[in-house]
Amino acid sequence: MANNQYSVVTQDFVNVVITNSSQREACVERRFQKGITIADLKGKLELLTGGNASTMKIELYSKENALVGLLDNDDALLGSYPVDEGMRLHVIDKFVLKNEFEDLSKVEKFELSLEEYSKRTDTLKSFLERNKVGKYNEEEKKRKEEEKRKEEEADEVAAKAAKVGDRCEVRVPGQPVRRATIQFIGKVEFKQGWWIGVRYDEPLGKNDGTVNGKRYFECQPKYGGFVKPIHVTVGDFPEETLDLDEEI
Repeated sequence: MANNQYSVVTQDFVNVVITNSSQREACVERRFQKGITIADLKGKLELLTGGNASTMKIELYSKENALVGLLDNDDALLGSYPVDEGMRLHVIDKFVLKNEFEDLSKVEKFELSLEEYSKRTDTLKSFLERNKVGKYNEEEKKRKEEEKRKEEEADEVAAKAAKVGDRCEVRVPGQPVRRATIQFIGKVEFKQGWWIGVRYDEPLGKNDGTVNGKRYFECQPKYGGFVKPIHVTVGDFPEETLDLDEEI
């Protein structure tokens, strides 16, 4: 038989401590057969440490915590290395280390105070201010605020002109006209301003009168909806029904 140190098979077992590159302190103690290959050992350590066997490196340390060497031959047997009871196998996973280096949460952040940031001329804020864009355009800002105020006033007027039980048509821009009965008028918790809750004649709604766990009115599922008052037209609108006897 050829004298090959890696072909020696032994059924002896050895107890070792396992640590890994992301947790320096001892994590587990395990018992391994000395007759397993380093490749098989890496497979077992993969389950213990969460590392990847294909990128794993194993260091062997004495009980005095001195580095003995690397278990660097996948075809070699564990027993072919000077491993003994109570020694430590330290698993280094290049993939895990790469992710740690790329973790930006560990990088010290560069921060500026609001005052220092405002003084700089090379920031997005300074660009928007110079070019009067968005909220830095006072005229545009006032125009949008005025539009919002008028819309809120129109909603309030429309809401107060309606009453629960009124028949109506819902005319939301971009959507088909739907007929309904008003079931609720007032303020809601899920949005600002005035809203009208309706029960549609057909299952074209989104709820049963309940939103975020709060009930505003009752109806069948998919028959309820909430719309802005300016999109509701009150009138004598007969309920739409489907005549099943109608010939097609």
